[in-house]
Amino acid sequence: MKKKIFAALICASMIGCLAATPVLADETVKADGDYKIAVITMDSVDQHWVSLKEGAEEEAKADDVTVDFMAPDVKDDAKQIECINNAVAGGYDALMVAANSEDAVSGALQEAIDAGMKLVYVDSPANVEAEATFSTDNKAAGKTAGEEMIKALEDKGVKDGSIGIVNINNSTNTAIQREAGFREAFEGTDYELLETQFCEGDAAKAQTIAENYITEGVVGIYGTNEGASTGVGNAIKASGSDEIIGVGFDKSDTLKGLIEDGYLVCTMAQNPDQMGKLGVQACIKALNGEDLGGEVTDTGVSVLTKESLAEDGAEEETEEAADADDAEEETEEAAE
Repeated sequence: MKKKIFAALICASMIGCLAATPVLADETVKADGDYKIAVITMDSVDQHWVSLKEGAEEEAKADDVTVDFMAPDVKDDAKQIECINNAVAGGYDALMVAANSEDAVSGALQEAIDAGMKLVYVDSPANVEAEATFSTDNKAAGKTAGEEMIKALEDKGVKDGSIGIVNINNSTNTAIQREAGFREAFEGTDYELLETQFCEGDAAKAQTIAENYITEGVVGIYGTNEGASTGVGNAIKASGSDEIIGVGFDKSDTLKGLIEDGYLVCTMAQNPDQMGKLGVQACIKALNGEDLGGEVTDTGVSVLTKESLAEDGAEEETEEAADADDAEEETEEAAE
């Protein structure tokens, strides 16, 4: 399987910057037919998946194809398999899938391919070969998460202690890689990584797990997705302690708030909207007969910190002020 890095490398001198900022190809793909594409993510609730859906719908509108979002309401293998089977029965031409479990859903995906459907992975692959995959380099991002935690701990003068990990499950490919990279960052250090606990992406479960870790006296906790990270941040907030380092994964308004309020040091922000856009483009190309070669594209990740969020906010305020000035000038010109 080929691998392609679909990112422009930028200098990490700014606080909160990681190595890769993705570049989306500015292209419109002409469909040779009235294609119907089913987008099936792990669930329909997390902001990550909503952003992916919006990116896919935007691209579908530009390319004049149909995209339907058919994700289950919770992360559940059986429900995701049901969505896949419904897409096959519904006569869809292609599947864009973020696999909840790389093993559990593979049989249903193979049946879809055997029925003539094209398969493209977004975010998380299964064990069936697809036309293309668009995802984060999760192991590298997980390692960066670990490095950020070590840096934050050392800044507090904490050179050892136990670390808790709140993961989704032990079967989702992306979750496995994010934990593996995180653990790799701690190799050769004096920190002790405790046994991983699983929350199935549920923020309330994650908070309970994180609270138990805090009771055990951990110095840091890592959440591997939006729900896990939200639970970690809320647990640290509820503890009233400013000594515990929380690091998250994914991007949402809630996570941004937890960072701004100091309950999480940072989060690894993916680019799900670009996964959605590129996934639709790939589906159309495959349906048009183009051989995509099973290429894997890294859609990039960045580290969101309190400082980088403040910089983004200042930039937005500047842009809004400029837009307001432009509007005022246009009004004055019209009055003249």
